Amino acid sequence: MQNELRRLARRQMDRERPGHTLQATALVNEVFIRLIDGKQVHWRNRAHFFAIAARLMRRVLVDSARARHYQKRGGGAAMLSLDEALTMSPERGREIIALDDALTTLAQADPRKSQVVELRYFGGLSVEETAEALQVSPDTVTRDWRLARGWLLRELSGKSPS
Repeated sequence: MQNELRRLARRQMDRERPGHTLQATALVNEVFIRLIDGKQVHWRNRAHFFAIAARLMRRVLVDSARARHYQKRGGGAAMLSLDEALTMSPERGREIIALDDALTTLAQADPRKSQVVELRYFGGLSVEETAEALQVSPDTVTRDWRLARGWLLRELSGKSPS
């Protein structure tokens, strides 16, 4: 499972600008720390584990982006990033924060569509794995994914529907 988490983390880190210092291993380590710190979770299956891991990867990346944004605005608290190695581009940090805010808004209107995006984007799960984690059909995941992407595109671009 750790190798699969590294693969998912590498995919997330590939979206970063070239030359960033965060390693996929540091992201996986932070997820493991948060998994261990959490309450005793009884994993229903492999898909359930990766669903939780996807949510934690999202939290780690968003928390790090928010912390960097806070520091740039004069925050005085000493913040430690993942192994003191997170050097995310400002644009990427803003994008992750905006995506997180949009997903939070989407979750209020349609929680499942928000979960589909979280699992597919942050967790790197396939349509089939996402369907298994959410206990819905792959066709439902495909439909939710398409609709959620369109909604997010409108939300993040600031354009209202015509």
